[in-house]
Amino acid sequence: MERFHFDRLLSSRVKRRSLLVGAGAITAGAIATQWNQSVLARPSFSAYPFSLGIASGDPLPDSVVLWTRLASDPLNGGGIPSVNMPVQWQVALDENMKEVVRKGTVLATPNFAHSVHVDVRGLQPDRWYWYQFKVSNEVSPIGRTRTAPAYNARVDKLRFAFANCQDWQNGYYTAYQHLAKEDLDLVVHLGDYIYEYGPQPGGLRQHNSPEIVTLADYRNRHALYKTDPNLQAAHAAFPWIVTWDDHEVENNYANLIPEENQDPEAFVTRRANAYQAYYEHMPLRRSSLPKSSNLQLYRRFTFGNIAEFNVLDTRQYRTDQPCDDGLKPRCSEAFASNATMTGTEQEEWLLRGLRESQSRWNVIAQQTMLAQFDFDPTPSQELFNLDQWDGYVAARNRLLEFFQKEHIRNPIVITGDIHSSWVHDLKADFNNPHSATVGTEFVGTSISSDFPDAFIPPVVAALPANPHTKFFDGKNRGYVRCSLTQDTWLADYRVVSTIREQNAAISTLATFVVQNRQPGAERV
Repeated sequence: MERFHFDRLLSSRVKRRSLLVGAGAITAGAIATQWNQSVLARPSFSAYPFSLGIASGDPLPDSVVLWTRLASDPLNGGGIPSVNMPVQWQVALDENMKEVVRKGTVLATPNFAHSVHVDVRGLQPDRWYWYQFKVSNEVSPIGRTRTAPAYNARVDKLRFAFANCQDWQNGYYTAYQHLAKEDLDLVVHLGDYIYEYGPQPGGLRQHNSPEIVTLADYRNRHALYKTDPNLQAAHAAFPWIVTWDDHEVENNYANLIPEENQDPEAFVTRRANAYQAYYEHMPLRRSSLPKSSNLQLYRRFTFGNIAEFNVLDTRQYRTDQPCDDGLKPRCSEAFASNATMTGTEQEEWLLRGLRESQSRWNVIAQQTMLAQFDFDPTPSQELFNLDQWDGYVAARNRLLEFFQKEHIRNPIVITGDIHSSWVHDLKADFNNPHSATVGTEFVGTSISSDFPDAFIPPVVAALPANPHTKFFDGKNRGYVRCSLTQDTWLADYRVVSTIREQNAAISTLATFVVQNRQPGAERV
């Protein structure tokens, strides 16, 4: 793996008119000859305009998306004049940006908060690239990205991490400090990138505004999260594949149905505001450009013959949670055939892709826990989280029956949302421990969001009544590192010693392996 200097990116904020790269700093003037001077406007900025960092994402064999947003006053609307700004970009074969292979200019416009989404085409598959932006005399940090292998290429290994749930108020993003130094090809983020709440009592660091509703609110909240240097470093180190959960809009919303009683038209506007701000702050292609209150987010990524990722959106199209939501026994609505997490179109898209896949590992990247889990161990009683797939039993059964009947090769579900670590065998019939295991689910803990200590003992007490659950941990925060070969899938649960300190240590809490053609995980 080619060396990338994370420590400097982590240990120092990028300063105005300087570029952090390699072992030292190079001034903007020293690299000016690498840029096209004829197209540059000469606006002046009140502060460094690349304060939110840079990112890349949605890797294809010949393309990757590059992202930045100009923001000299990031927490107060951005502070950029309300005019179009020409932003130059470059892609190079080396981290010193000497061997430039692609370059161009794109307009950062005020209607999208001066964000930039460059879909760079004509790249070579399965290799590292470096990239950088420039506006006026200001240059961004240098980021690193990687294209996917060619569609039919044999790939012997793939390494990625998945993360989710990063409540700013609950603790530091120390996990990202360590993730940025991992030997990975990409990162998958499974949602709850921001939280919509106002300031919470006892927070280690506070949200800077009440609960967010307007487009300006959502932009400022995304900007707040993006100012974190550890998050910036993780974005700069690898391409990301992102999807959302609920807190990017509002807790436990379902389609156009809010959690609490709100004016329906007002919530449609609120969701549209949230979706636009999400697009503005993520490395997404124009195919995800918001249209009205909608945004196309489910999509598929293939990494040679080793893995295919089906990235789901289980918020925008779902039916309302049954039984008035919550943690409770299931009512008849939880078993309704028309209850859906994904909507019909997305479900058909998912099943078609799984059927046609030629990959060794077929990954479903999604939000809430797929496996059944009864939180009440008392015989003849039950307690289920109805925001999870336990509230959509028929839809889950269709998927798991499809795994079994179509002999889908090595289905692996990666999940976020619940702020705790789990490993499940996915069963043909969860109520029959002797039924076939048809897949595996890895649920990752949060980067910083809380799993209350009081919830841990009841979950532990319920584990014997849920024998398909191989592992649970509610105490630790972190991410999951996955190492794939043609024969095995290794999942390392990487956790930090604390989220209350900015330089906490990292360790591996547990490791699980899945063998090719042998669904279900075993602890190593």
